Amino acid sequence: MVRTGLEVLLADRLELLQGKRVGVVANPSSVNASLEHAVDLLYRHPDVRLTTIMGPQHGARGETQDNMIEWEDYRDPVTRLPVYSLYGKTRKPTPEMLKDVDLLIFDVQDVGARYYTFVYTMTLAMQACGELGLEMVVLDRPNPIGGSQIEGPVLDPDYRSFVGLFPLAIRHGLTVAELARYFSAECGVACRLEVVPMTGWHREMYFDETGLPWIMPSPNIPTLDSAVVYPGLCLLEGTNVSEGRGTTRPFELSGAPWVDPNTLVKMLERLDLPGVTFRPVHYIPTFHKWSGTMIGGLQIHVTDRGAFRPFLTGVALIKAYRELGGEQFRWKDPPYEYEYEKWPIDILFGNATIRQQIERGDSLEQIEAGWQQELNTFAEKREKYLLYRVT
Repeated sequence: MVRTGLEVLLADRLELLQGKRVGVVANPSSVNASLEHAVDLLYRHPDVRLTTIMGPQHGARGETQDNMIEWEDYRDPVTRLPVYSLYGKTRKPTPEMLKDVDLLIFDVQDVGARYYTFVYTMTLAMQACGELGLEMVVLDRPNPIGGSQIEGPVLDPDYRSFVGLFPLAIRHGLTVAELARYFSAECGVACRLEVVPMTGWHREMYFDETGLPWIMPSPNIPTLDSAVVYPGLCLLEGTNVSEGRGTTRPFELSGAPWVDPNTLVKMLERLDLPGVTFRPVHYIPTFHKWSGTMIGGLQIHVTDRGAFRPFLTGVALIKAYRELGGEQFRWKDPPYEYEYEKWPIDILFGNATIRQQIERGDSLEQIEAGWQQELNTFAEKREKYLLYRVT
């Protein structure tokens, strides 16, 4: 069974915390194998002096449910310690927030896609610690969709945003601790960094092979199935197509009012995309895009996780929805994740090129060929930061 960095820290690495005032960045996924929360474990431990709690998007204990909803500081009802929002008035810890901290722990589950904002909360916390001379300890957790497959374009720095601050591939295949090492060495995020690796994890593992309990990393990633498709289906956030929010299967379901589900599925079946099949559906979202409206679309079913290409599949879906929708299909206007000028689809892609290729009708093969060289370069660069090898 896999032991997370949290469990390794408390069992084997407590010397890192001794004699120090400790802060922690946590969210509902910050639990051990017995479902005990990191905040409670640290607060109750006789050898740990926990002083400060911080939370990323959606809150330290899951305060906000929808996407891009800011939340305010409060006092934790269990420990009575201050809880500071890193998704509200600021995304970077301020000196005031860190005034009672000597060492800041980061312990949050990632999902393995460049868009996920938690890892950028981590980098901003690393920057804040570096500026104040504080220590930062990143507790590792599994990449739930494995650490051996990578896919998609590498971020163009001109398209930096809170869904992509640094040059990563869309599916980066790194754990949070490996990302911290990469950001520190390759991206100039300087701080006194210590990482606590897991034990028992290897790169081919998906989360359901770890023996660990699945806790939703955020409200709209309810299952591992959601996480598996997320690196591609999140792209629909940059369009007026529903990405399944407001249903019990976000990112697996998608659709729009102008879509005939059977026509859509037949279009996609002709592409012979690997490791996936599609089921035509109708559904009515209860909130978010097209709330209360009957829409047509599909549910995505992954049949072979090893062969499945989530990002390529997401691009294929956008092309199909656009072809079926004509003028009814639209790219979503800004703002999106604190970016007020560039189109959301461009900051999700990490460039404007792929949108332009879709608009002029380039084939899926042409679009994929455009990102392959930069992906190969990223694959070579990431090697030196890997903590775990393929078995």
